[in-house]
Order: sequence, then C-alpha cells, then structure tokens
Amino acid sequence: MAITILNERELRDCVRLDEETVDAVADAFTALAKGGVVMPPIVHLHMPEKNGEMDVKTAYVPGFDSFALKVSTGFFDNPKKGLPSLSGLMNLINADTGQVRAVLLDNGYLTDVRTAAAGAVAAWHCAREDAKVAGVLGTGLQARLQIEALMLVRPIEQVLVWGRDGEKAKAYAAEMSERLGIDVQARAHGADVVGPADVVVTTTPSTEPVLLAEWLEPGVHVTAMGSDSAGKNELDPKALAKADRLIVDKREQCIKLGELRTAIETGTVPEDVAVTELGELTSGSAVGRDSAEQITVCDLTGTGVQDTAIATVAYRKATSKGYGVSVET
Repeated sequence: MAITILNERELRDCVRLDEETVDAVADAFTALAKGGVVMPPIVHLHMPEKNGEMDVKTAYVPGFDSFALKVSTGFFDNPKKGLPSLSGLMNLINADTGQVRAVLLDNGYLTDVRTAAAGAVAAWHCAREDAKVAGVLGTGLQARLQIEALMLVRPIEQVLVWGRDGEKAKAYAAEMSERLGIDVQARAHGADVVGPADVVVTTTPSTEPVLLAEWLEPGVHVTAMGSDSAGKNELDPKALAKADRLIVDKREQCIKLGELRTAIETGTVPEDVAVTELGELTSGSAVGRDSAEQITVCDLTGTGVQDTAIATVAYRKATSKGYGVSVET
C-alpha cells in the first residue's frame, strides 16, 4: 500500500482562501445539518505551563471517499521564538478500507484557511449586505485571514483594528492597508473598533472578554472564532444575551468550548437558549438575519467536518498536479 506525503509548499500552491474554498466549507456545514455526519467530540490537551494546547478533530461525511484526522497545535509563546503560534498536520483516511491515503504536512495552513472560510460563510449569511466597515480584535494570522475572507463576501472599504500591543496593531494596519488597498486604522480601544463597525471579528486566545456588550450597535454582526476550548472567552456573555440572533457552528460543541459555554455558565443565557447552527443557514432552512437593525453573533469553535472538507479538496488538487511523494508501507 502506498501513502502520499504532501508538504506545506505543495498544499499552499493548491489551496487558497478563495470563493471555491468558502463554498467547500459551506457545503460541509450543509452536510452536517442534513444528518448522517459522524463527528466525535474534540480531544483537547491543555499545557498551561507551556502556554500551549493540542486539538484532535475528525468527521466522517456520507458520500466522501475519505475522512480527515487532524492534529492541531497552538503554542502562543512561539512568536517570541520566531515561530508561528499554530501548527499541525492532517491524515486523510480511506472511508472504505480505513487505510491511510495521504499525510498532509501543512503546518496548520489548511486549518488556518478553513477557519477563515468559516468566518466568510458566517458573514455571508449574517452580516448586512451593505456592510462596509470591518472591525477586528487581535493582530495575529487569523486577524489577517478573517478580513481577507470577509472581503470575498462583503464590500468592505475600511478596517479598524485593536490589539493588546499597540505597536503590533499599527504594524497590522500598515501591512493590511498595503495588501488590501483599503483604509486600515489602528485604534487604541476596542470600543472604538466595535462601535463604528458593521462586521466585527474577534481572533484572540483570550481568557477574558475583549468585546463588551455595551459596544454593540444595532445592525452589527460579530463572528467570534477565538474560543475553541474551555477557559477561553472573547465576548462579554451579555453580548450573547443582547444578540437578536445567535448562530453556532455546532451547538453541542459550543456549549462545551465556545462563547456559549461561558454565557450559560454565568447564567447570562439559559441552557436551552435558541441558537441556529451555521449549517441551517447554508442549507437554506433558516436565515441569519431578518432585518438591518438586528444584532447577530456567531460562535465558531472549529469542526471536524471542515477539516475533512478541506483535506479532501487539497488531496484532489494536489494529486491532479502530480504533487506529493508516494511511500510504500
């Protein structure tokens, strides 16, 4: 039996943050909503003394000939060492035989792209169609990718950014202004980012809220993607209570790992609070907003079905280009 080994360079050449990738992730959420997907709980390993963590995610999707088993790490002191915070790899496994088909040595690249694509899916269905001002809390890689993804689905003309390190926020503004060709400004306070924004994305590993409910104005959409394990918390729980529509990627997962967990634990929202899963929006069985004045909040924790979707796309594109090294086992 042969296994295909693909490296990060090859995978970057095959998979981009574009409309095709966003559509693939949207289709994955639709499959999740329609039923039949087998997606076990995330295996999470927290290493506080290392300021690090590891997640293992997977999902079987009916109709797919393979499924992904993904190992993703986050070591948040790595930038001080000249290394990226996130890394990992994906195994693509034959859904008929259980044999490993490919090892995708992406160093977390595919996770980064599919995470940003999910943000685009959320904004496509929840943000106002005329949204022009984006706010981002955080200055890392996802702060960049989420805005690039957002611009695929909304006519963003200005970006406002806040970060705990003001110098990093200024550097972000300069870099992204040149990259995107639009006005990007650093702000000294989160309120000055959230208040004027039509769409806000929170992208930090924070354990305390960086966005307060009192900052939310009518018509804003918020995508929170940083809280993906117990202990993390980017949103003031009152922000979820203030939302007219609360969207999650997977209810059971968000209750354990996401912003929804904190809101329930603090008693800010009831355990049976009404939520809409993102797959309900992509499948057309529900809508993200009913009016321009509604406040919408989307809680993204990252799902195994996204990993299977993007790994499948990556493998198909890479092999069609003749990429990879075949290793006999």
